[in-house]
Amino acid sequence: MHVMVLGAGLSGVTTAWYLTRAGFQVSLVDRQPGAGLETSFANGGQISISHPEPWANPGAPAQVLRWLGRADAPLKFRPRRDLAQWTWGLRFLLECLPARAHRNTVAIAALALASAQRLRALRAELGLEYDQLERGILHLFYSRAEFAKAPARAAQLHTFGIAAEVLDRAACLEREPALAACAGSLSGGIFAQEDESGDAHKFTRALAHRLQEAGVALHWETEVSALETDSAGRVVGARVRRADGGTDSLRAQACVLCLGSHGARLVAPLGLRLPIYPVKGYSITAPVLDAALAPSVSLTDESRRIVCSRLGDRLRVAGTAELNGYDTAIRAERIAPIMAWVQARFPRAIDRACAEPWAGLRPATPGNVPLIGRSARPGLWLNTGHGTLGWTLACGSAAALAELMSGGRPAVAFPFLAAEGS
Repeated sequence: MHVMVLGAGLSGVTTAWYLTRAGFQVSLVDRQPGAGLETSFANGGQISISHPEPWANPGAPAQVLRWLGRADAPLKFRPRRDLAQWTWGLRFLLECLPARAHRNTVAIAALALASAQRLRALRAELGLEYDQLERGILHLFYSRAEFAKAPARAAQLHTFGIAAEVLDRAACLEREPALAACAGSLSGGIFAQEDESGDAHKFTRALAHRLQEAGVALHWETEVSALETDSAGRVVGARVRRADGGTDSLRAQACVLCLGSHGARLVAPLGLRLPIYPVKGYSITAPVLDAALAPSVSLTDESRRIVCSRLGDRLRVAGTAELNGYDTAIRAERIAPIMAWVQARFPRAIDRACAEPWAGLRPATPGNVPLIGRSARPGLWLNTGHGTLGWTLACGSAAALAELMSGGRPAVAFPFLAAEGS
């Protein structure tokens, strides 16, 4: 069976890999000249099993109200004359209800645990190198009120089977000495030792190379303009536009949608309404000047919603979420708080003059639960909508989809899609 995977980010490349291993004939299509050059290019670098709670949680509405009007707000809503934006926003509020938020957290946690196991196995099998570090993630709290909730949060993670240890200020400094510069304002943290970090772009590129070696057809600089269907309405391929301006028709017995935020617009003409909206995130990547002053443990600032990962001799710092349509412009006022965060906590650690800013669009569902499985349109499968957890959930999502397409039932307790007719 020939399966065409649309999109060569983390989701698409891992999907192509696990489908190939399952015995499918696979082709991979992307508009870029290589793999992982859009949303997967410069994310926060975290494989964060310990952060299954979605942005849509009971405390989110009040928090968003407190952030209104702040240029440096971690979550910023830029209103547009866009029905999809407002519809997504209302559904986000619905997912903040306690029962829904808990259900979503449980599902994400189960998939994250399974995905971490798949990633470790894949890395060991292929010997992949992507500046990975298995040093855990340290979640930091800078107010006593936030830190007071840490034991309850750690206890909840334990119920999911996720290891988490509450640390006081001294223990945080022992775990990551580079925090000494901001020790006075630090209240404590939660250390999740099973978490990892690594360069998602390097991983995606390395795995794409293995796909090429395995005989997978890689169609670079090939933009999907429309899905093609037969007389019965089954998806049988895609209409594509080449870099030279020419058009072509690529056929397959099934297609998998891994096009990130752009996937929802592609399938809309088929009558499919995917609850995915682009949530823009920013990052900087800078050379490390002094290894002793830069953190080697991946960090999450729970107050500022900023994450930090050491990638070899570079430091990646990422954060913020912005609802502003498909705009990918790098706004100076959104990069400035990230730079200020680094300067305040790790002064003299990086070469700020050489910091490379980046912005990308995370394909987010309102509850941050990805769409994995059969679509309502025969011949079309989905592996998309991972939001802020694309790196964390990539391998588990792709392996599960390959199992579903092979007629199996994944062991993960997750709401996989099971529409009839695919």
